[in-house]
Amino acid sequence: MDQEKLAAALEKLRATPGWREAFVRHLLALEKEIATPGVDLREEVTGPLVDAVYQEGEPVRRSLSNGVTFEFLYRSKIARDFVMSEPAVPDHAWEPMTSRIVVDLAKGAQQVVIGGAYFGDHAILIAREIAKNGGVVHAFEPNSDQRRMLMRNAEINGLTNIVARPEGLWSSSSEHLKLVGYDSFATAEKADAGAADAFQTVTIADYLAAQGVDRLDLIVIDIEGAELAALKGAEKYLAGPAGPHIVYEVHRHYVDWSQGMDQTEISRFLTGLGYHLFALRDFNSNVDLSGKPVELIPQDKVYLEGPPHGFNMVAVKDPTVFDGPGYRIVENVSPKLLRHKDPKLHHPVDGL
Repeated sequence: MDQEKLAAALEKLRATPGWREAFVRHLLALEKEIATPGVDLREEVTGPLVDAVYQEGEPVRRSLSNGVTFEFLYRSKIARDFVMSEPAVPDHAWEPMTSRIVVDLAKGAQQVVIGGAYFGDHAILIAREIAKNGGVVHAFEPNSDQRRMLMRNAEINGLTNIVARPEGLWSSSSEHLKLVGYDSFATAEKADAGAADAFQTVTIADYLAAQGVDRLDLIVIDIEGAELAALKGAEKYLAGPAGPHIVYEVHRHYVDWSQGMDQTEISRFLTGLGYHLFALRDFNSNVDLSGKPVELIPQDKVYLEGPPHGFNMVAVKDPTVFDGPGYRIVENVSPKLLRHKDPKLHHPVDGL
């Protein structure tokens, strides 16, 4: 097929929603039919084909099984894998176990801080849960496009308890940062105050003090390497026996875990404040794990081999919160769940 015919065929798929949906479903069936150990079909074959029938930045609307609806821009792996969800109406937008645990840890919460709120894939779920308590989500998202989508999703879902903030969470409130990179992969770097793309930093402690908040229940942060700085800026709230639960990302690009996760700077900081740390086993994607318990790995029992990668950690003052049937403590496996890798290391212990 020549390039003109291919372009015309793709344009027809883009312009006909029913055809495009059917195309995506056929590709999902193909993933099962030709699944090959060691080959990431989603990244190498099916994902790029789906990308080809969506316009970069195209607004997309999808709903979850609990009735939550999201609008988002098609310009990231998060957007693509949400579009490729199976079932077509899933129970989460991104990261199934993270989506579940943040809502669970938010039960009864009054005050929640989210850093890197994006279009609200986790913030909306948390806000919906804590609205019944009169709780508030303070959602920090410097990317103006995504912050607008976050507030649009709050409106769509009838939520009035999200405070969207443009600042970047940091260890001081006197810096200026800029986003370097694209969309969900953008990292924060220091910038001149007068730069057009610069944004102000704020510490969690300074922000909450200005809001008159004296107790924090949950922190969720995914800010591409700025997690430690943000947590240092919340130390006032983390000290003592009633510190907030924390869910945060670590990545080999930003965190040196060569001596073990428990020897990283961020782990030493949190354990010094009385926290117990676990790696959260999850897919960095949209994968149906309904009915399976959340698997947590004690930080000194995490399998960390492999190319540079990232995953989420959970820090709690009282680890008995994970004693219920919805959780399973496991050891010597990877937190990175991957369909195409060794099942003993990269699949849930009872299989997919």
